[in-house]
Amino acid sequence: MNLVRPALAARLAATQPFSTEVLILGGGINGAGLLRELAVNGVDALLIDRADFAAGATSASSRMIHGGLRYLENGEFRLVRESLRERDLLLRNAPHAVRPLPTTIPIFSRWSGFGNAAGRFVFQRSRPSARGSALIKVGLTFYDVLTARRRVLPKHHFTARRAALSRRPALHPGVLCTATYHDAQIAQPERLCLELIDDALRAHPGALALNHCAVTGTIAADVNLRDLATGQDFTVRPRVIVNATGAWIDFTHAQLGARTHWIGGTKGSHLVLDHPELLAACADEQIFYENPDGRICIFFPVNGCVLAGSTDLRITDPDDAVCEDVEIDYILASIRTVFPQLLVNRSHLVSHFCGVRPLPASDEGFTGRVSRDHQLRSVVPAGPGREGPPWPVHAMIGGKWTTFRAFAAHTADRVFADLGRPRHTTTDTLPIGGHSSTPDPRTEAVEHLDDWLLRRTTLGLYQRLTPDRLEAIATEVGSALGWDPTRRAAEIARATTLLTARHGVRLPAVTV
Repeated sequence: MNLVRPALAARLAATQPFSTEVLILGGGINGAGLLRELAVNGVDALLIDRADFAAGATSASSRMIHGGLRYLENGEFRLVRESLRERDLLLRNAPHAVRPLPTTIPIFSRWSGFGNAAGRFVFQRSRPSARGSALIKVGLTFYDVLTARRRVLPKHHFTARRAALSRRPALHPGVLCTATYHDAQIAQPERLCLELIDDALRAHPGALALNHCAVTGTIAADVNLRDLATGQDFTVRPRVIVNATGAWIDFTHAQLGARTHWIGGTKGSHLVLDHPELLAACADEQIFYENPDGRICIFFPVNGCVLAGSTDLRITDPDDAVCEDVEIDYILASIRTVFPQLLVNRSHLVSHFCGVRPLPASDEGFTGRVSRDHQLRSVVPAGPGREGPPWPVHAMIGGKWTTFRAFAAHTADRVFADLGRPRHTTTDTLPIGGHSSTPDPRTEAVEHLDDWLLRRTTLGLYQRLTPDRLEAIATEVGSALGWDPTRRAAEIARATTLLTARHGVRLPAVTV
């Protein structure tokens, strides 16, 4: 990759104030997608993130690239149509990262769910009831119809009870039948996010991206930044600002001198399980099912483990998001409703992770009803003595992994209008990444050991780490980055604290 952090920081500091056409705040999938859209069209843009690239909801996703089958029940047909199209584009444009995912739904009734689904269209806001085979058949048929002209994945099929139990003997004996359809998965979304940024830097010399860099305030037309790795302060003078900080959008607006209440995020927690019997029961497919409370849950093989989730709980401050004990119990109990014969408990837990969906503020009583669609909203910051807006700020609200490219393209078109520039290139068929398959801390903007463990590799969440193994990894990464023994020890302590507190990884405390 081309993300050499010291060189990027030096370029930013070379001219003060640093002028750029677009300042993108947030290095998750929305910000990365937008940076590429702008770069391939020759627009100068600087992307920054106060943490690491992909450190927020981007790395806490369910690892699915999907059309949103359950969104049909909410009447979000436009979103489903767009999601299916973008899913198919990702399968073609990033085949090294996005792969087909057969998905099986255990079904326990035939006719239930129709009344509740119909009620949604007359503005009833109750929780979903159990979905029976007839309702699921309607949804999957519609799914197939929407992709009929570009058949990329197989059509759905149903499996009778006897054959379903023969394939999965541990399946709940009360199952009526199963339905199987196809979506897609992305085992390492963090790396595809990095590849989008790398593509942007390769496409245009005016594209720049710096992680661990925070906004500290504004003065007139300038935005003040601080490199959190070195403590150095910078000043940037953009023409347009795009706020792609996800669940932190309202907090970021406050730093820019604007007050908004646009985000009503919900946190979603996932468990990583080391469970050979459950892995075998998946049969290389995702199990997609509903919990008794109406919440859709999933589990499927990821990186040699089983990934299970998720919860959907309201949260005020995204910095407080962590998987709690009650969520662990909830997810484990939900798995047992599908495979009651399998013993699944905390002893199988390798790690957990939690992220906040940047959903629009909503008064929906059931969080599953809040739209997963995306929208672009604009705000003009105001301040004492300011005669006019120095720059418009566009906020990328909502969206999901699958539709990031479409959202980025929509946002880029708005930016082009602000700049008075035409679009020259579209990204519909533009391949993503694939330049290198070997992670390298020197060329991937690694600043901390946890950057490497959690986002450049899968070591931190999908392997049972030991102190000796962590020491060996820190030595390897530190050697590449020139860490002395004191820095290496500090990074081990930092990573240990984070892995234990935020991800439930059982490692003994390390003191420096």
